[in-house]
Amino acid sequence: MTDPPTLPAFPALSAPPTRTPLPVRAVLRHRAFRFLAAGRTFTLFGNALAPVALSFAVLDLTGSLGDLGLVVGMRSLANVAALLFGGVLADRVRRALILQGSALGSAVVQGVLALSVLLGFASLPLLLVLSLCNGVLAALSLPAAAALTPQTVPADELRPANALARMGMNIGVIAGSSLGGLLASTAGPGWALAVDAASFLAGSCCYLAVRGAVPAATPAPAPAPTPAPAPAPARPCPPAPPYPPTRRRPRPRPREARLSAELRSGWREFTSRSWVWVVVLQFMVVNAAVAGGLLVIGPGIADATIGRTAWGFALAAQMAGALAAGGLVARLRVRRALLLGVAAVAFEALPLLVLAQRPGVAVLAAALFVCGFALEWFAVAWDLSLQENVPADRLARVYSFDALGSFLAMPLGEMTAGPLADRFGARATLLVGALLVLVVTAAAAGTRGVRTLVVTGAPAPPLTGAPAPPLTRQPRQASIVHTPQAPARRTEGEGEMSLS
Repeated sequence: MTDPPTLPAFPALSAPPTRTPLPVRAVLRHRAFRFLAAGRTFTLFGNALAPVALSFAVLDLTGSLGDLGLVVGMRSLANVAALLFGGVLADRVRRALILQGSALGSAVVQGVLALSVLLGFASLPLLLVLSLCNGVLAALSLPAAAALTPQTVPADELRPANALARMGMNIGVIAGSSLGGLLASTAGPGWALAVDAASFLAGSCCYLAVRGAVPAATPAPAPAPTPAPAPAPARPCPPAPPYPPTRRRPRPRPREARLSAELRSGWREFTSRSWVWVVVLQFMVVNAAVAGGLLVIGPGIADATIGRTAWGFALAAQMAGALAAGGLVARLRVRRALLLGVAAVAFEALPLLVLAQRPGVAVLAAALFVCGFALEWFAVAWDLSLQENVPADRLARVYSFDALGSFLAMPLGEMTAGPLADRFGARATLLVGALLVLVVTAAAAGTRGVRTLVVTGAPAPPLTGAPAPPLTRQPRQASIVHTPQAPARRTEGEGEMSLS
């Protein structure tokens, strides 16, 4: 069994956050954080490039929006099915190791996909199988990526670390979206997918450096030996008492029972906070509507109007807005950040409304920029709200239920968007999706739990109250003890809540 994850011994982890905010770039002095942020940037680059290239590969192969929705939906379906297991795995195995393996697996899958397109043996069944594999790998990495950042920085630097990590990931998404459209229109979708595979390989190398980046905590000095007492005068030894009856050692619970117990504990943490499941229900509808509009109907409209290169640059504008918001959010201290973030999700309806009018690239890019700005505001507020209110050793499992609920309806939205657009028209389908986004956002913002939650800046301690150990590998002990984890983002997106 893999050694339990451990954490760096930062003195500030148990101290209250400082009042003077540090510069955002100051967190780069932590080597583990640098490599983690670089790895997530590379993987987000690949995750942004892949949908653009894959969409046009399917359209070139079959020309059907229904087939495109099926391929995209298969990835989301596999992602949803494996998310809970990914959260439990992230609480039991080294998170950096999970990220390294999932990125390497994604590189292999995308490499096979690129070869199939370049060499002409791509088929719809093959694309479905490879999309399924990609969805499983993304599900394994999402909870681990969301929960690893607080293990690389002190607690009082968590806010700038979250903002800086997201800025780097947004840069990766901007570059991936724009380059995906450019490569798909010039070199072809196959070469775009080959670049995608290389980006995942680079991310895996960065995660490898995270594993041993933080030095282990210095062990406490051994106590001074106490002098031996003077020998007592010899006296006869009393007869030995009879041996006590031996106690039967309890049988260890099977792995399935432990897994079920851990899932139940994560579910209790998830359902005990109304604001958590309310926001997750909100994004269940929002993600379904936006995924069907932007990932299925959008490429078909772009192929007929603005072209593939312009579509890639328009998608990049969304992440440019998120990048612009990242620098601002890192410096603001808003007590009711979650309420403002939930209300800002209403701007997710803007690209759907604009896309329904078949606009030019400038208008569509402007709408996506505003949407990205608002969504980034929400994402940072969501991360901090979870990190401050969920016990550290349950956080990855709560992130799993969070991602599971948020993405649960995405396959439905992706697989039904094409047939609905064929039956009722693309414009009507997009307008109904925008209306759903506005209705559920108003309902979520009006709930008491969302309205009253405040952000203070102090992460939640583990349930056990034990101090966090260092991130590096420790010697194996006679028995395995699961060490509580430090709090963590959400993203992968890599999942972040945005549709990268």
